[in-house]
Amino acid sequence: MSIANSLPARASTLRRSQRVCLSVPVTVVREGPGNHRVTEESRTLIVSAHGALILLGLTVEAGQLLTMRHTKTQEELICRVIHLGPDQSGKREVGVEFEKPAPRFWRIAFPPLDWSPRSVDAKPATAHPIVTRSLPKKSPPAAANVEKKNDVGQG
Repeated sequence: MSIANSLPARASTLRRSQRVCLSVPVTVVREGPGNHRVTEESRTLIVSAHGALILLGLTVEAGQLLTMRHTKTQEELICRVIHLGPDQSGKREVGVEFEKPAPRFWRIAFPPLDWSPRSVDAKPATAHPIVTRSLPKKSPPAAANVEKKNDVGQG
């Protein structure tokens, strides 16, 4: 097996924190020359304790510093562009990394390590017997006790 083929599998085991698919409204601020600020409203695609993947129309470069503002809490963090995906209809997926880990920035509780089946803390699946239930058969409606009058001989 070549090293190139083993990199994706190895890279996933080197993650510092689990990724979570979560759409959080954010405002991204890009500083330009002469205190010129450009902002864009966006949403996260994936978040982690160390950053996020967002869809941006702003032109950014790898290594560039941005400010990310959580729209609901107004909290701001400085982040660095670490990944640029392909351009898709004028926008691209941009991976950003916080200067310092900030797991509370997203206001979610990250899943514990044992949620990952690769974790040493993960527990094996519990074997449960397969239980099938059959629905009770419907019995025909009970015949109503109807008195029939014999009209024969009544006159």
